[in-house]
Amino acid sequence: MHALARLSPEVRQYLLVTGNYWAFTLTDGSLRMLVVLHFHSLGYTPLQIAALFLFYEIFGVVTNLVGGYLGARLGLNRTMNIGLGMQVLALLMLTVPAAWLTVPWVMAAQALSGIAKDLNKMSAKSSIKLLVPDTQQGTLYKWVAILTGSKNALKGVGFFLGGALLAVLGFNGAVLAMAAALALIWLASLVLLKKDLGRAKAKPKFRDMLSKSRAINILSAARLFLFGARDVWFVVALPVYLSSVLGWDFWLVGGFLASWVIGYGVVQSVAPRITGKQSGHVPDGRAAFLWAASLAGLPALIALGLGAGWSAQAVLLGGLLLFGVLFAVNSSLHSYLIVSYAKEDGVSLDVGFYYMSNALGRLIGTLLSGWVFQAHGLEACLWVSSAFVLAAALISIALPRHGMQPTR
Repeated sequence: MHALARLSPEVRQYLLVTGNYWAFTLTDGSLRMLVVLHFHSLGYTPLQIAALFLFYEIFGVVTNLVGGYLGARLGLNRTMNIGLGMQVLALLMLTVPAAWLTVPWVMAAQALSGIAKDLNKMSAKSSIKLLVPDTQQGTLYKWVAILTGSKNALKGVGFFLGGALLAVLGFNGAVLAMAAALALIWLASLVLLKKDLGRAKAKPKFRDMLSKSRAINILSAARLFLFGARDVWFVVALPVYLSSVLGWDFWLVGGFLASWVIGYGVVQSVAPRITGKQSGHVPDGRAAFLWAASLAGLPALIALGLGAGWSAQAVLLGGLLLFGVLFAVNSSLHSYLIVSYAKEDGVSLDVGFYYMSNALGRLIGTLLSGWVFQAHGLEACLWVSSAFVLAAALISIALPRHGMQPTR
């Protein structure tokens, strides 16, 4: 505690925001695995299980847009704490007797969890902008990369944690334990998180939810296609292919995907080293274009390898590893650019609009993943993925470069 007291107020707030985000992310990943495993054991079909998460994704689109507006009016401390409180409530909703756990009830709990997740993420990402001076862009990039990468690594850890808690405590016990732990974090945050963090000096109007910044609009469009490109083959098509075509059992599929997410998060955390921060440079629009362009052909190459009859397991695993590294750098670079472009007064409006595009890309990718895979197979999903990344790269050409100020 004495060492913590010697830290600057900004660093203490960053650690608190990051700790909140970590705790939430662990419960988010664990809850997803708990729901999948538990309802699979109850005899639900994969399509029924997927439907349980539909509202989670849909409400993410709305929450990011409205959440940015609320953060600017109420303060990011309040939106973060609202998100933590809502996640506790969502967890408690799942502790009811088994007979009450109908599809509509679980979908409602997942909708609440989706709202909570995006309130928490928007608040965490926006807060960093206010804790780092504009003159220290290298520090901003490093802090954003650590926050983003650690979140994804912990989400993968959450997948393992969910399975372990289910085995040890059962569904109700696991959910109740997570609710109790997160409630303690929430109470501490209510006391310790800086008041009015991120509240805009001028009260924004509802129409201000839509960004007026050309740079942010361009970056948001690129983000939509980037995350659509990942989820169009990763969310539904890949797990089903690994299970039905390669014959992997559920635990092997879940464990592999969890490990991939953890590795993806680790690469995100060290992305500043990969993109040249060590030499004193921070990325700009040109870097966003080049890194997206380097990723664009990879899904198509995987599809060609599968079509040529090469070992599907070797092609997919090798392709996935390379895809994870390149995609992680792209994602981390984007996360830095949005925080850098966002105006300090009412930062959550810009960040919320951007992550609304992120959520919309995930939703489109998820829906296409199921439909394209069912109609045309995994190779078609991979070709769509390449087209989406190419679109993200071409859009990124219009982003500001060093020496250019983002226009509004």
